[in-house]
Amino acid sequence: MSRMHLRQAAIGIATAVLLSACATQGPMQAGRPLPPGQVAQEAPQVTPEMTAAADTLTRMATLQDRLYKVAAPLLIDNAELCTRHARNLLGFTAKNRYTYPGSFNEAAHLVLGMGERLQVTNVLAGSGAAKAGLRQGDELVAAAGKPLPTGPNALSQAGAVFGPIVTKQASLPLTIERRGQQRDVTVPVTRACAFGIELGNSDNVNAYADGQRVMVTRGMMGFVQGDDELAYVIAHTMAHNMLGHAASQRNAATIGSIIDNLTRIAPDTSMLIGSGGIKAMPATLDTAADRLAVYLLARADYRIEGVSSFWKRFAETYPATVLNGHTANHPSLAQRTATIDKAVAEVKAKKADKKPLTP
Repeated sequence: MSRMHLRQAAIGIATAVLLSACATQGPMQAGRPLPPGQVAQEAPQVTPEMTAAADTLTRMATLQDRLYKVAAPLLIDNAELCTRHARNLLGFTAKNRYTYPGSFNEAAHLVLGMGERLQVTNVLAGSGAAKAGLRQGDELVAAAGKPLPTGPNALSQAGAVFGPIVTKQASLPLTIERRGQQRDVTVPVTRACAFGIELGNSDNVNAYADGQRVMVTRGMMGFVQGDDELAYVIAHTMAHNMLGHAASQRNAATIGSIIDNLTRIAPDTSMLIGSGGIKAMPATLDTAADRLAVYLLARADYRIEGVSSFWKRFAETYPATVLNGHTANHPSLAQRTATIDKAVAEVKAKKADKKPLTP
């Protein structure tokens, strides 16, 4: 039985060293030969429930892979503007079977081939990990000669190993196992905006910023047409984080709870009733985020000409009367589009004059 590789995106294992947030899956691992005299045990049966769980993880991962790919240049190319939020990162995610709860744990193990050891589950395009040749499915054996943890607490314990190394060194000596053979690689650190990039497992059409993370819902990803439009959503949400708007509006805890909930495989959608407790963003803050977002997009080489038309189309489709939708949280459309158009003109003028793209 073949399966798509599960991929996900985000940033930080505890110490913001790895890019992580959601789980991903490498290729299934072929069985290894048994030692002489050892009798093979009958493999556990893969049930229809496990297969269904694996399919759910695969669908999630397809969306998360796209989200991660589109976010990559926004995170790396804008490190200079992130100031307080820029960190040295390795640029890969790593998970094992214990990332997943209940039946999803068994599905990840028996159907998708994840085990006790941490596996590389995604590599950020343009990062040090990508330059070092790290691949999805590589198993993490040791860091700077120190064996890496396995089992239920491997993810949090690995953060404690990676953190001090990346803080003090420009690169990480890493031992991996690929297709049964160990090899040593050197992963240069990557300076990037250290925001977790997460998928929201819900159909409400929104995006959330709690100061540390960016979440785009499944519903929003179904609405956007092409990667440029998805980049518009990510950049606007990143800009709110960079400008500290969740904290200044005292929305951080509420939005953080929503993000925590929607990252689950089966979230509690009752939290999305009405406004979800989120205060609408004032026009002054929203326009500031829109202006910054245009610069973030331009620096990452995304097309900026369609930004205002995208938000107009969005507001027509999902007006402010649709509670817990993006327009309800960001109601000042006229001011926003005027600011966006002005920022687009600014960026084009700076490009023509070969001036730095700084807001």
